[in-house]
Amino acid sequence: MAGTGLLQRTATRLAALPRPRRMWRIVSRAIGDLLPKGLYARSLIIIIAPVVLLQSVIAYTFMERHWQLVTRRLSSAVTADVAALIDIYESYPQDKDSETLTRIANDRLNLDVDILKGAKLPPAGPRPFFSILDEALSEEIRRQIRRPYWIDTVGRSSLIEIRVAIPDGVMRVTARRSMAYASNSHIFLLWMSGSSLVLLGVAILFLRNQIKPILRLAAVAESFGKGREIEFRPRGAREVRQAGHAFIEMKRRIERAMEQRTTMLNGVSHDLRTIITRFKLSLALVEQTPEVEDLQRDVDEMSRMLEAYLAFARGDSGEVAVPTDMRALLEDLRTDVERLGAHVEAVDLEDHPRLTLRPDAMRRCLFNLAANAARYGETVAITGRREARAFLVSIDDDGPGIPPDQREEVFKPFVRLDDARQDAGGSGLGLSIARDIARAHGGDVSLHDSPLGGLRATVRIPA
Repeated sequence: MAGTGLLQRTATRLAALPRPRRMWRIVSRAIGDLLPKGLYARSLIIIIAPVVLLQSVIAYTFMERHWQLVTRRLSSAVTADVAALIDIYESYPQDKDSETLTRIANDRLNLDVDILKGAKLPPAGPRPFFSILDEALSEEIRRQIRRPYWIDTVGRSSLIEIRVAIPDGVMRVTARRSMAYASNSHIFLLWMSGSSLVLLGVAILFLRNQIKPILRLAAVAESFGKGREIEFRPRGAREVRQAGHAFIEMKRRIERAMEQRTTMLNGVSHDLRTIITRFKLSLALVEQTPEVEDLQRDVDEMSRMLEAYLAFARGDSGEVAVPTDMRALLEDLRTDVERLGAHVEAVDLEDHPRLTLRPDAMRRCLFNLAANAARYGETVAITGRREARAFLVSIDDDGPGIPPDQREEVFKPFVRLDDARQDAGGSGLGLSIARDIARAHGGDVSLHDSPLGGLRATVRIPA
């Protein structure tokens, strides 16, 4: 429903725009959806597209102006020679066998001439789909000779044949293709295309080296967000180095703030534990009465709440992320949950992944969720499966569950709902700690309906 409302609002905004702007928005969004999203691919398009466009314009201009012009002029010269041979044949009838005409055409014009007396022109064949020579030569024969003719420009690759009707038959003229066609012009196109490919290859290699520091910076930032130890030294262009140094400075500030917070909490923890210990000693020395026992229970509850709060506020930032066997981790989790008195179904894993994470912190995250399931349900199921770039751990129970509209509320610190499940200690921090640990690894915790009838807690861990 939310997606439908967003589409309706977008359509309303587009309808309110003037028609040209609305069309431009639609076209630009369609083009944006087709274009790649990666920086490397977009940079390649920025480099390749202008080169391809420039090469296309140059090739078209060359084909239209140079290639066609040269071919037309060569075809015009060959046609003029053929016309001259026809005039000589008709002007000098004393050369009955055409020996002189054949000799002059062969020695002076590099043409082979045959007089086919009594012959007729062959039937016209299909014209080539794309032939500059055929078009230019036909136009020149019609313009200069003005007689019925027949030409063949594709039958033999190195020769062209021209037949022209004369009063007593047909004159057949055979010439080399290079005499009427700029056959070496394609060499220019080959050189142009080849040099462009070489230059593009060099540009792509240099571009790849420029993109690598950016990708490295993104990978390091993602690893730092997952709580992993990183080693990073800025490289690349000046702007990329500036971004790298800014990231290192930000990382130092975050670590310094976390260290100061941990130091402060350690001091507060030490002072508060000292006072609570004094309370316990004082209560142990006085006469044990019902009122004193109530005070002792209050002090014990205060001690547990203090430890839970300090654990939540301190986090597990000091632990180093290492490759961890998830099957072994979930098997230990099952053992811990069985000690709480719940029936745990067999751990179901599709494979045996090893994920880089902080094992103690993740064990605590999963235990908080499993302890809630064991507290409010009789049966607990633990499953793990791999998805795209993530590993999911699901903990199901057959308890009363949590209403969908209250599932986000239980993740807030110290929030306790009447029918919601919290951590086993009852301080209202169990789910908050679990989500905080999961997000520190770059993942999250979400609650859904369970196939067992209760609640499903799913931990998403980036793989």
